[in-house]
Amino acid sequence: MSKKDYHVVPNKDRGGWDVKREGAERSSGFFERKSDAMDRGRDLARDRKTELVEHGRNGRIQDSDSYGNDPNPPKDRKH
Repeated sequence: MSKKDYHVVPNKDRGGWDVKREGAERSSGFFERKSDAMDRGRDLARDRKTELVEHGRNGRIQDSDSYGNDPNPPKDRKH
């Protein structure tokens, strides 16, 4: 089974933010505020031990956080 990350992306039709799982046609949730979408995406990514990828209004990736087994953990941390 492949890992399917969650993405917080702008919803161009409704003007808010969607939380979408990779490969899914439908959104896992629509939110007016990006912070609310990020909170929901973080919960979903933690539960499923995947990554949360944050996008900006232009659709480009801004940041990502891993909530699973990170294959490339920071070198200053020991797990």
